[in-house]
Amino acid sequence: MRRGYRIIFALMVLCTIVFIVGCAKKGVEQAKEVSQPQPAQPAVTSEQPGEMKMEAPKAEAPLGLDAQKTTFEKERAAFEEKDIYFDFDKFDLMPEARKILAEKASFLNAHLQMKIQIEGHCDERGTIEYNLALGERRAKAALDYLVFLGITPDRISTISYGKEKPLDPGHNEEAWAKNRRAHFVIINK
Repeated sequence: MRRGYRIIFALMVLCTIVFIVGCAKKGVEQAKEVSQPQPAQPAVTSEQPGEMKMEAPKAEAPLGLDAQKTTFEKERAAFEEKDIYFDFDKFDLMPEARKILAEKASFLNAHLQMKIQIEGHCDERGTIEYNLALGERRAKAALDYLVFLGITPDRISTISYGKEKPLDPGHNEEAWAKNRRAHFVIINK
């Protein structure tokens, strides 16, 4: 009778070992399938019947650091290139200026380390002192609206150039309209 128990016990141990080893192998194989990406298989094409040609698989490049830098540089350039404009002898923000400032606020909220300087500009009409004061009021109006949109004032500085740095050197209304502006410069690049 003892011999019968030993055989049954040996069979149970053997079955348990086979079960554990079988399950462990299956688990390892499944883990390999999940954790290791399979290499792309080359495509096989046939140019003529009976003739096979191997093609290399096409690799998809992820958005790398260079592409991210390029995207950021484009966004930064677009930020600095877009000015807001003012009517003659005014520093009130027009609806188009508010829209542009909202876009700038969105960019600044996406880049919290970014600091900017707002330059106030005027056309050539008026005295130097008057245009410096008007340029300062224009830059301050832009600053105030950005603060209203949630940008902290410690990230923004202003300067007035008055009529000293015209965008268009012409002496007509078209040139003057281009020169009545607030220009935005990122100061920590």
